[in-house]
Amino acid sequence: MVNPDSPSPVDPERRARLLASAAVTLRHLGDVLVPLGERFADAGHDLYLVGGTVRDALLGRLGLDLDFTTDARPEKVQELLRGLVDNQWDTGIRFGTVSAAKGSHLIEITTYRSDVYNGVTRNPEVQYGTSLEDDLVRRDFTVNAMAIKIGRGGAEEFVDPLHGVDALVAGVLDTPSAPESSFSDDPLRMMRAARFVSQLGFAVAPRVSKAIVDMADQIDRITVERIRAELDKLILGTHPEDGIDLLCVTGLADRVLPEIPALRLEIDEHHQHKDVYQHSLTVLRQAIDLEESDPDLVLRWAAILHDVGKPGTRRHESGGGVSFHHHEVVGAKLVRRRMRTLKYPNQVIDDVAQLVFLHLRFHGYSGGQWTDSAVRRYVTDAGPLLSRLHKLVRADCTTRNKRRAAALQSSYDSLEHRIDQIREAEDLAKVRPQLDGNRIMELLSVPPGPVVGQAWQFLKDQRLDRGPMSDAEAEEALLRWWEDQQRDNQ
Repeated sequence: MVNPDSPSPVDPERRARLLASAAVTLRHLGDVLVPLGERFADAGHDLYLVGGTVRDALLGRLGLDLDFTTDARPEKVQELLRGLVDNQWDTGIRFGTVSAAKGSHLIEITTYRSDVYNGVTRNPEVQYGTSLEDDLVRRDFTVNAMAIKIGRGGAEEFVDPLHGVDALVAGVLDTPSAPESSFSDDPLRMMRAARFVSQLGFAVAPRVSKAIVDMADQIDRITVERIRAELDKLILGTHPEDGIDLLCVTGLADRVLPEIPALRLEIDEHHQHKDVYQHSLTVLRQAIDLEESDPDLVLRWAAILHDVGKPGTRRHESGGGVSFHHHEVVGAKLVRRRMRTLKYPNQVIDDVAQLVFLHLRFHGYSGGQWTDSAVRRYVTDAGPLLSRLHKLVRADCTTRNKRRAAALQSSYDSLEHRIDQIREAEDLAKVRPQLDGNRIMELLSVPPGPVVGQAWQFLKDQRLDRGPMSDAEAEEALLRWWEDQQRDNQ
């Protein structure tokens, strides 16, 4: 049966150019592919590059990971790899996969599979297949169901029974079999669709989108660890706003990240507030544009989540206005709760939540009226997140009013200049009390306990308010504070 969503055949010349480009890319891997091809051919076994490796070779973005499939069983694969690779391991052998390293390349060779799923978990009952075609049909998307035969001379033959190259050129994600069957076998494939939308800039076929809508609740079969891994790959992609949008329009986000679709607030008839959902996607895009090198996981999560406190704090004011008082406080709490549910590392949770908590602080700087003390506190509260906070605050400006946008950016330029000026005079990275705990106990004649902590915090506040202090100035301030404390307690 012909799939009505399948893309039309591509121009033969364009197809030829893709294949020629992949051939050139693979020719540079001869030191890896030729020995492998010879070893398997001499033993009478097939060997194919497959999956994302073929897709990325065609797209000109091949990395260091190389995936293969073969008719040889895992134990035979291990035997064939001995003496040919730098090292190998069998952590995936129960799924038919043998992993190895050769130079800078990570190699995974999996025996043809023809798995059976029980419809309860995503883990199949592993059954070995007998043909390449059967192995390709079980894969997630047609763009990942292409293969290249590796023989004695390296790459020899392109195999594409499911027209993956047509889908690749069209930029369409479709499943080899009916999407309902594919997603029932492994619901994580629905998340992978959103991830590939982000990474590749593709769209999903209509039947795939419909199946995700109908089957979104099946994602509950997947562990949070696997969901988190897919979310991170999505957020670190080239077009994460498109991947997130797919999660939201299909209902997947309602199951795994409900705080984001909740941003689609109903806009009042007078349009007194902006579309918070679209605003958040724009902030994410603008934050990415401010990245200096590699994708920044913490910054990107903070950008898309920075306004998640708005739905719970929205208030319609007299006169038709809308307010979101303290949404940064509520948002930081929601971020912590969601990211704990997804089992993120504590440091990532703390960093993202702190950026969400601080993202509005800058708006108190209006007109450059902050004191040096306020600037020090801004820097101290941000700590090592300051450069990310700079980017998040700048990205949060999505107004179409060019004059207002210019004013906001100019104001933040002013704040950064103030920070640099104060840094030249003092080390803002090490704003600590002049006196340590031992000296505090000595001066106040007190043992270790709450009083020492209170005194330490007082001295830190003094340091933030007054700037650098000498030991004598700190001691004098501490003793005055201690006299006041004793007087108040009488």
